[in-house]
Amino acid sequence: MAFEKHKKQLEDRLNELGVRLSHIDTELTQPHVKDLEDMAVEMEDEEVLERLGASGQAEIGRITRALKRIADGEYGVCLECGGEISEERLDVVPDAPLCRNCAAGGSA
Repeated sequence: MAFEKHKKQLEDRLNELGVRLSHIDTELTQPHVKDLEDMAVEMEDEEVLERLGASGQAEIGRITRALKRIADGEYGVCLECGGEISEERLDVVPDAPLCRNCAAGGSA
C-alpha cells in the first residue's frame, strides 16, 4: 500500500493541533479578572480548555507514533495481531495502530 496520502493527513492534522494547542496555551496564560462571578466562569472555561489540551496532546502522541511507523515501514500493520490494517480503516482513522478486529476486542 502507498501511504503518502495518510502521511499527509497525519502531518496536516499534527500542524492543526499545534496551532490549536498554542491558542489554548495563550488562553490559559491570560490574566484573571477580579470579579468573583467572572472568575467562576473563567475557571470553568479553563477546565474545558485543559481537557481539550490533554485530548490534543494524546492525539499528537498517536499521530507521532503513526508517523514513526510510516518511517519505519511498519505502518498499516496491526500492532496486536500483525495483520494488515485495511485501507478503508486507515482512510477513516489514519493513526490507527490496530486492525478493525483487534480494535473491537475480537480474536483473529
